[in-house]
Amino acid sequence: MERPLWREAWEAPAVETGESVGDAHNAPLRLEAFLDNIRSAWNVGSIFRSADGAGFSRVHLCGISPTPQYPGVAKTALGAEQCLPWEYASDGVALARRLLEEGCHLWALEQDERAEPLEAVRDQIPVGRLALVVGNEVCGVDPGIIERCQRVVYLPMRGGKRSLNVAVAFGIAAFILRGK
Repeated sequence: MERPLWREAWEAPAVETGESVGDAHNAPLRLEAFLDNIRSAWNVGSIFRSADGAGFSRVHLCGISPTPQYPGVAKTALGAEQCLPWEYASDGVALARRLLEEGCHLWALEQDERAEPLEAVRDQIPVGRLALVVGNEVCGVDPGIIERCQRVVYLPMRGGKRSLNVAVAFGIAAFILRGK
């Protein structure tokens, strides 16, 4: 597959920036965002804003997900990208494996045969680190990442469409998880 020309503008090695705000690092539940191949810089920026607002402690970007070095991310994040530590990893499956080795729980927000309504498992949110995994707007979360997730959850839909925009879905799920 040919790489998009704009990818060069924001492709970077693993980088961490920002300082965590509030008491996110001291909470019994440390929420982290795991963005797998999110194509849209505006969705990534919006997820940064929602993650910051919900008290997340870190954002993991992988695959083709643009980093805050890309102007579209910063434009939409409105400074949230400077408040949250973030890292970039080219290989999402390797990132998932590493997070699991570090004791982080992985929950994918995805339409999948294993998926349970997020509201139904709110009382089963683990203590410690929990990364909410969201995936590509068209293809979803990489199957190699999904198979490493302890849980797959979804937001029930009432209309004709089966899904929401990834940034909107992330924001809803982030505040449901934070409500614990």
